[in-house]
This record gives sequence, C-alpha cells and structure tokens, in this order.
Amino acid sequence: MTSFMLSGTNASKISSQLTHLRHQMGTPAVGMVLTLVVVCGESDQYDAVRAATEAAREHPSRILVVIPRDSEEPNRLDAEIRFGESTPGEVILLRLYGELTRHADSVVSPLLLTDTPVVAWWPSDCPEVPSKDPIGMLAQRRIIDARSASDSVKSITGRARGYVPGDTDLAWTRLTTWRSLLAAAFDQPVGKVKRGTVEAVSGHASALLLAAWLGERLGASVKVADSPGPGLTAVKLVSAEGDITIVRSDGRMATLSRPGQPDRRVALTRRPTSELLAEELRRLDPDEIYAAAIQRLAQTKKS
Repeated sequence: MTSFMLSGTNASKISSQLTHLRHQMGTPAVGMVLTLVVVCGESDQYDAVRAATEAAREHPSRILVVIPRDSEEPNRLDAEIRFGESTPGEVILLRLYGELTRHADSVVSPLLLTDTPVVAWWPSDCPEVPSKDPIGMLAQRRIIDARSASDSVKSITGRARGYVPGDTDLAWTRLTTWRSLLAAAFDQPVGKVKRGTVEAVSGHASALLLAAWLGERLGASVKVADSPGPGLTAVKLVSAEGDITIVRSDGRMATLSRPGQPDRRVALTRRPTSELLAEELRRLDPDEIYAAAIQRLAQTKKS
C-alpha cells in the first residue's frame, strides 16, 4: 500500500495527486461504486478506517475520512492518501484545522466521485439531525450508531423527530440476524401474540428498537427488561399456543423454542462493525421498516 502525505493542501491538489497515483499504479477509478464519507475524531479514526476498508472489499469505494482538529489554529488542510493493492478503492484522510472544521462540506464536495451515490457515516459522535448536517446534506444514505452516544437510549428515542428517508442506525443493523430468526419462528402458526419482553444489558439501544419493531409488527405490547448481558440476551413472546423464546446467554449461540417444536440451537454471533457497515452499503434505498420501528418507539415513549 502507498501512503502519500500532503500538508497545507487543498481539494484540487488532492485530486491531482489521486490522478497521478492511479496512472502510476495503472488503476482506474471506474470500478468504485460509491463515496463513503466517514466523520470521526482522531481517536476513532483507526478503527473507523479499518471497518470502512473491510466493508469496501465488498463495495469498492472512495473513502473520505473527515477528522476535525483544532478550530483555533490557522486554517489548514492536511491529507493522507492511501492507495494500493491491499486497499479496495481509495482512502483519503482529511485533517481540518481552523474555520475548515466548520465547513467540512466545502472540502469534501470536490472529492466526491462523479455520478455515484454518497454515504455518510458517523462512527462516534453524530449530529442530532444527520440530514441537516453539511456532510449529511451531501449524502443519499446517513449512518449513525446510537451505541456510541453517551446516552444511547436518549439517542435512539430522539431519532424519530429528525428522521428523513435515507437515515439508518447500526443499532438497527445489529438486529438483522435476530429479526430473521424471529421471522422464522413464525413459519408455523403459533396464534396471536399477546405480549412480549426483550431482555438486554441496561441501556441497550438495539433492545429498544427490537421491542418497537416487534410491537409494531405483532400489534402487541413488547417491553424491555434488564439482563446481565452480554448485549441482547433474550426475546420472550407469549402467544395463544404457548411461548416463543430466543435465549442467547454467551453472545454466540442461541436457543429457539416454539410451541410443539423441539428446541433448536442456532448461531447468533455479535458481528463486527465492518460487517454491519457492509450490510448497510448493500442498500441505498430508504429503510421503511426501520422508519416504522423508530416511529413506534417515539409513540411508545410519549404514552
């Protein structure tokens, strides 16, 4: 992998250097399918870049990592370009100083790939309304992670107020395997669900979303209860035919129990961020099921 540093630069010089590197390596940009803009702090950039690079193996991308630094320093843009066979696409780290920290969109806009979708991802701190953020306004999809917030429950319950199509949350993506398993539990008739409980470690954002989704889909009251963890540990639904339960106590394997059926052991591992991000990059259309879940959650909190 080639790493090239540009200090005190601008978007035009970065673009010229990218063109030079592509000609030098014989690698055109036409194979890239989107631009992924990652907004994070310096302390988070290593993990964020690693996750984005892994996700880009499935979705070759231009990855623009926006790292706001000291707003009190003179205006300056430093760039680090990572390019090579081990990097699927291009990775450009942009460190912003001075007034540029408040105008990241002016730096990012000239570096977006032409005629390709733009996805914005905030792996840690995120704006209250992503669609109104300058970077968010450039993107078709906006990905946040309520789990990284200081108060993840408050973060997830506030999403409905500022939601617009294209928003999503990795706290929701973590539920894909749980939702698939729950859907499979209803392959055989089990009668109407009367009530349910989702159990998770205290303050678990995904548990709130799972309870809201189940309540919205089943038309029943589904509550959240604390458990020792790790993470999300159980779903228990009371139906007319008996209880439907999924219990996962070790973060890896779960037991599915249904009325009149033998218990079934299934893999239900906690997935790394790179897999979650890759899943979200597979779809660029609005996630209407997520929208319904956060709306249900907002209504539940009001009542």
